[in-house]
Amino acid sequence: MNNILLIRHGMTAGNLRRAYTGRTDEPLCPQGTDQIKALAGEGLTAGRVIASPMKRTVESALILFPHQEPVTDPGLTETDFGIFEGKTADEISADPELGPLYSKWLDTGCQGPVPGGEDVKSFKERVCAAFEHQVSLLPEDTSAAFVIHGGCIMAIMEKFALPHRDFYCYHIGNGEVIMCGWDGSHLKITGGARC
Repeated sequence: MNNILLIRHGMTAGNLRRAYTGRTDEPLCPQGTDQIKALAGEGLTAGRVIASPMKRTVESALILFPHQEPVTDPGLTETDFGIFEGKTADEISADPELGPLYSKWLDTGCQGPVPGGEDVKSFKERVCAAFEHQVSLLPEDTSAAFVIHGGCIMAIMEKFALPHRDFYCYHIGNGEVIMCGWDGSHLKITGGARC
């Protein structure tokens, strides 16, 4: 059994604006740094630290685990929001060209392909394959921290957590953690943010 920490990076300026921030490579904002420092105060430990290559996740990982260089995996990058990237829902809705495309995407429950971006099915498959690869490298009874994005955590939990729940049930806030046990095929929540 491996102990797994799924940690969402601290807040960024885009998160503060409630913008679609997927491939935009933003650093942590001051509030995000404070969130991660507060989480670091809980004394989390991990034998291996894995992060997406984005600034916000690497910065978060280095604050949480200052003596460990995170291994970065591009498969754990957040979804590409295409033409919606960097914009808020209000900005998109008010745009005469983007608004109708946004409404159409919302009508799919945000499950359809994002115009110019990534479809949810491909995103989930990419993230879950990267997670499986990384946990396959862990020796038995070791721990790992995945410092990644909210959407990635939701995808991993939806596929691997027992009991099974919907993707959106696993949303957690910036600077929060879900603690799990990994038995080689499933995750079981043992602490942290409640989903």
